[in-house]
Amino acid sequence: MCLFFFINYPMVLFIQDIIDILQEIAPVELAESWDNVGLLVGNPNAEAQSLLVALDPTTALLDEAEAKGANVVITHHPAIFHPLKALRTDQPGCRFLTRAIQKDIHVIACHTNLDSAAGGVSDILAQRLDLTDIVPLVPSRSDKTSACGLGRFGRCSKPMSPQECIKQLRLACGAPWLLEAGIRPAQVKTIAVCGGSCSEFAETAMLAGADLFITAEVKHSIARWAEEAGFWIIDGGHFATEQLAISPLQERLQREMENRNLKNSVYTVRQQPPLIMA
Repeated sequence: MCLFFFINYPMVLFIQDIIDILQEIAPVELAESWDNVGLLVGNPNAEAQSLLVALDPTTALLDEAEAKGANVVITHHPAIFHPLKALRTDQPGCRFLTRAIQKDIHVIACHTNLDSAAGGVSDILAQRLDLTDIVPLVPSRSDKTSACGLGRFGRCSKPMSPQECIKQLRLACGAPWLLEAGIRPAQVKTIAVCGGSCSEFAETAMLAGADLFITAEVKHSIARWAEEAGFWIIDGGHFATEQLAISPLQERLQREMENRNLKNSVYTVRQQPPLIMA
């Protein structure tokens, strides 16, 4: 009698496998036409070790990756955004790229595709604010289910005063500061959110019936418009309104590793905002 033993060996993870997993989480088709997402530095056929997920591509992040044995860095903001005309090692803008190449660290960006994806940046912000009946503020044209798109619109679980909204926002994203424009309503029943720099959607949020629009990097002209329109806008800061999506992305990637019988670890690091109170 012959006995056969099947050993469940862990699979080998390649960079292309990570790209494929991210495609399931945040399809590149959801990215805006002006964006730059996907593998920006590295080789899709190379073997992946551990992964490090973060908001911003910084040289300190590469040091952290090296310390953790991670040869893959996934950032929300792309390391290459504008076309490069030169790769100057003495310039801050290129320092990250040259060090990533020197350290043989693969760099992947998951930007506006993660903004638009179900369970992405704005979805998480809306959930943290305890909104219900959440729908995209600007639905994606490439998503047939209408579950994806930039920003989110939802109803408060119960009407709130403006002071309660501000308190909940601080708790939701740990914003070190908040700026506001327009007129505070007596009560807030509906809120539109868009993590990151999305102040151009302020009028869209108002026309959708929102009592409040939460975003970041509100332009001066938009703030003046809010005054005239009598519409309340809160600027929660670019970092604060997006950073809260990093840990969920790390957790989801780690689950994907385990589901595929992969032993690769997925780490994250709590970066600090580049703008602080003076």
